[in-house]
Amino acid sequence: MRNLLKSFFILITAFSLFACAGKPEKEDIVTVTIIPQKYFADRIAGDNFRINTMVPAGSSPETYEPSASSMIALDKSKGYFRIGNIGFEINWIEKLKENHPELPIFDNSRGITILDGDDDIVEIDEEDDHVHTSECAGHGGHGHACHENGDPHIWSSPANAKKIASNMYEAFITLDPENKDTYKNNLDALTAEISETQDSISSILKDSHGATFVIYHPSLTYFAREYGLNQFAIEDNGKEPSAATLKKLIDKVRDSNAKVVFIQQEFDKKNAELIAQELNLKVVQINPLSEDWNGELIKVANAIAGND
Repeated sequence: MRNLLKSFFILITAFSLFACAGKPEKEDIVTVTIIPQKYFADRIAGDNFRINTMVPAGSSPETYEPSASSMIALDKSKGYFRIGNIGFEINWIEKLKENHPELPIFDNSRGITILDGDDDIVEIDEEDDHVHTSECAGHGGHGHACHENGDPHIWSSPANAKKIASNMYEAFITLDPENKDTYKNNLDALTAEISETQDSISSILKDSHGATFVIYHPSLTYFAREYGLNQFAIEDNGKEPSAATLKKLIDKVRDSNAKVVFIQQEFDKKNAELIAQELNLKVVQINPLSEDWNGELIKVANAIAGND
């Protein structure tokens, strides 16, 4: 009897392994530029598409060069979702178009007002995928997008996230109109999730209107605009600040009653830690490129509000 049960178990295990091995891989692929886009795309696509990300975790989307594996996945993709105007796209989008002339490219930033670190406004034409700006010569010391092109970190705002999701939905039904109802249901669920995050942040920051925070790379411009906050960036037009510039910034921060300095793993922490030590501010590491989009923004809100 024991041998019979053992044989039966082996047979079931073998059958399960065979069934898993025989299951075809999902063939329909959509490629996005950065990991936060994957957060939205996965929820809208469901099981209908596999999401390929050009810039992997831990890499800077300002300077990254695509890997062979991501280019192979791009070759198999039915569409490409750009986030708008980030460094990777500025450097590579034309090459990607040349190498994949038949690949549909969808701009997830359509309809979003583009800001720069000084809150200057650049408008996006609803009928055009291009940001209308003047060209600039360089990309700064770290290869960042130039100032005239505006801040590309549009996903840091829940209000913008809803527009990104809506743009993705339109793209998915263009690529796969037969599953429009599925994508609409998934969009509605995602929009409700974003609204819940938006409300949670509003509650956390209810007593923090006008508060100031310091950050090395100005990646929370849209978050600050949505919630009435002031962002002081340490970086000076994509470069390390001079001693004089750093002193002026310290004086501004001292007068602002800021509580926190945000640091990011891909940027130098030295000046951020110097400011924190000088002004007795809390240092908090954040990752605006995390796939945990809502969790990361709630973490930012709690740090600004002074919640431990």
